[in-house]
Amino acid sequence: MGLKHIDRLASTLRYLTAEQVIYRLYYRARSLRVEPVKDVALRSSMRWASPGFIQQSTSDGLEFSFLGAKGRIDDLGWNAAQHSKLWLYNLHYLDDLNAVGIDEQNTLARALVNRWIEANPPPSGNGWEPYPLSLRIVNLVKWFARQEALEPHWLASLAMQMQALTKQIEYHILGNHLFANGKALVFGGSYLAGPDAERWLAKGLQILDREVKEQFLEDGAHFELSPMYHATLLWDMCDLVNLAERVDLPELKARLPEWRAVVTRGLLWLRSMQHPDGGISFFNDAAFDIAPLLSDLEVYASRLSGCLPVAENSPAAAFAVIHHAQSGYAAINLGDGHKALLDLAKVGPDYQPGHAHADTLSFELSLFGQRIFVNSGTSRYGEDAERHRQRSTAAHNTVEVAGENSSEVWAGFRVARRAFPVLEALAADAEQIRVRAYHTGYRRLKGKNLHRREWLFSANGCQVIDEITGAYGNAVARLHVHPDVIFAWSGEALVAVLGEGQQIRVVIEGASSVKLQPSSWHPTFGSTIPCQCIVAECSSGKLMTHISWSGSV
Repeated sequence: MGLKHIDRLASTLRYLTAEQVIYRLYYRARSLRVEPVKDVALRSSMRWASPGFIQQSTSDGLEFSFLGAKGRIDDLGWNAAQHSKLWLYNLHYLDDLNAVGIDEQNTLARALVNRWIEANPPPSGNGWEPYPLSLRIVNLVKWFARQEALEPHWLASLAMQMQALTKQIEYHILGNHLFANGKALVFGGSYLAGPDAERWLAKGLQILDREVKEQFLEDGAHFELSPMYHATLLWDMCDLVNLAERVDLPELKARLPEWRAVVTRGLLWLRSMQHPDGGISFFNDAAFDIAPLLSDLEVYASRLSGCLPVAENSPAAAFAVIHHAQSGYAAINLGDGHKALLDLAKVGPDYQPGHAHADTLSFELSLFGQRIFVNSGTSRYGEDAERHRQRSTAAHNTVEVAGENSSEVWAGFRVARRAFPVLEALAADAEQIRVRAYHTGYRRLKGKNLHRREWLFSANGCQVIDEITGAYGNAVARLHVHPDVIFAWSGEALVAVLGEGQQIRVVIEGASSVKLQPSSWHPTFGSTIPCQCIVAECSSGKLMTHISWSGSV
């Protein structure tokens, strides 16, 4: 192990909590044992009902499609090595039990449950790891609670899965994994009866009491600062409210006011961070077709009591800035389908930045209701070169200095030294919105550099001013262009014409060179779509990018 790797590892480990270190060592030292649970019974005759958003991954229970890849369990089993870990996790979640339309295919769902139980004895295989355990337990409880009759071995298996989960709660990871553990324990403990179920319920509520306060910030955002994970965890919160409204358990009823407030704030945050096309923005790990849409969440919240924000609380006024002080993002509404989303945020919680990208001070821009400048998105997890590239500064609409990332993202989910942003100015009047910030991510370089960026928005234009302090060899600013938009040179300007004749112009001052280069956009897992990238090299310390737009002529 070289000195550079040791330094990077040390810079990563210094942010971990003592709890994470202790549990990581503990879980490595002990083996998991799971015993049958005696006298498994139901606590109540709960009937589950909720809207859905997940689409079926299988039509026969044998061939499955996840993340753009297909596989058959009759050929390769449930733990086939040629599939990625994430693909196998998706297989073991059994999300199909609550997919749209599954209640009209009960034979398929019953076969899927029985096939999983028969082929996955405890405690080995991907399906017995705590995260897939957690998601599958919730899926099973929801599905069981919609059945007229249950097979006895279903409840026995559910109880064993609950027992396995309690022995490997993810205190070594924390974040959304620990939240999922707590949610599963509450669902299973609310559905089953007996002393074990009481302990599971109490443990799950203990985790949620801690993690709901920790993970949902005052401005409504989930603290891992990924719009995709925010939407996922917000659906989880709706599930918890729904559960508390359906079962007669005082300990759940007592938490309803807090849980409902989290849903309401979370919806407001997500509304502000949407593009005009209704989809999420791509900051940190984010992609389509994983999490529910805002519209899905609003349908769910409308079916719960006291969760859906009233219309006038949705900040959608033209020419207005919404700054989320706790999460660090800003939304600039310019009217007529024009909207900018700015990343003024930390990479994530200090002790769990696993879903972070080196995207500090990046931004996305929609004009005339269409995405124009986009961050790269996320097509894969893992530890390969493409995963590293998609997390890099170069894959985002910000400035790369000396070929380095603003935060030292490495492996698949690690961050060593990281950028800390500082908001210097935020002001708005009837004619202009001004935002200025800098980050410290390049302080580790020889030139002790700071990247400062200022945005000036008007009704029909945006000026982005980048300054790099300290000595450096080269800095590169990038604007990744949505695949549906094509720029071409027109004199000293780059010009794109949209479908209805609207025109967008980009003029860059202070660059030693400006080029149009090929790039790629990754809107879903498993997808790569060619696109353009505007690349401006700067060696003078200051770069001015003028973006203007006009309607059809």
